[in-house]
Amino acid sequence: MLTVIVPFAGAGGKTRLGASESVRREVSLAMLGDVLDACVAVGDTRVATPDTEGADLAVEVGARPVRDPGRGQGVAVEAALAGVEPGPVLVVNADLPCVVADDLRALLAAAPDGIALAEASDGTTNALSLPYPDAFAPLYGAGSAARFADHAAALGLAVVSVVIPNLADDVDTLDDLRRLRLRSGSRTRACLADGVPA
Repeated sequence: MLTVIVPFAGAGGKTRLGASESVRREVSLAMLGDVLDACVAVGDTRVATPDTEGADLAVEVGARPVRDPGRGQGVAVEAALAGVEPGPVLVVNADLPCVVADDLRALLAAAPDGIALAEASDGTTNALSLPYPDAFAPLYGAGSAARFADHAAALGLAVVSVVIPNLADDVDTLDDLRRLRLRSGSRTRACLADGVPA
């Protein structure tokens, strides 16, 4: 069975949006909802989060919330992977409002016996496909895509860097939101229509 892990730090993880806490929360939850809509369509989805509203949204869309221990994105993913049965795993960031289920299927198909990476333009990692849970390592941060590739090689696994626009386009700033607003999922578009300053 395919397992999908989505780490969600909550509004506190989106400080670069440069907006008020209430706007950051609204945008963050809208993007999470769009990501989860795609994820639950392809596999058993777990959301690693310390955020009560994020956990409630996970339950609402049919995902399972897992408590984030609060020591960074990698540790959050490890917490969500605890007890996952052997099988393929996708790890998908919560700030990819354009992602659809077919993007995740394409990521999974890119390296069925290895590791596939969807990189952001700055060399960080937006999504991963892993052949089994133990192939994950907490390597996030600046330049993480290269570190994940090195990790795959150390495990003797093939690694593929995939170009899937909806997985490459993450949202860090309000300018990102403006740029992606027409391609974003329905929850993010509705959030913007409600007057979020984008």
